[in-house]
Amino acid sequence: MKIAFTTKDSVAINAHFGSAPKIDVYDINTEGYTLTETLTFGGDLKQDGNEDKLTPKLQALKDCTIIYVADIGPGAAARLINKNITPIKAPTPDADITDLLDRLVVILQGSPPPWLRKALGQNRAANFEDEYVETEEEVAV
Repeated sequence: MKIAFTTKDSVAINAHFGSAPKIDVYDINTEGYTLTETLTFGGDLKQDGNEDKLTPKLQALKDCTIIYVADIGPGAAARLINKNITPIKAPTPDADITDLLDRLVVILQGSPPPWLRKALGQNRAANFEDEYVETEEEVAV
């Protein structure tokens, strides 16, 4: 699976999606991860509501499953979701990319949480408890 990170320095998730000058794309699996490419974007990247600047980013991310961002506008988030790319806000400001990748590898080796299974297209539940839905029977009194 491919995961992307908006970044200014290829170290931390420290760029807003719309104004990100770079997006690092990693291939990740249960064995580890590899940087596959760094996408660079030029031109007018100011956070000004100009939705046209998003088109090249959306096209470049077409093979990604998840993108981690420092921040993202609602319009850009909706456009990513419509392309089956899950945008996720970084857990902390300037979150370290490799720390997050290391944690994701461990999660993938076990039982991924529902949000990650959904992003991966694995809609099956990890165990019986995830599938169990409690119902109440009506009792006539």
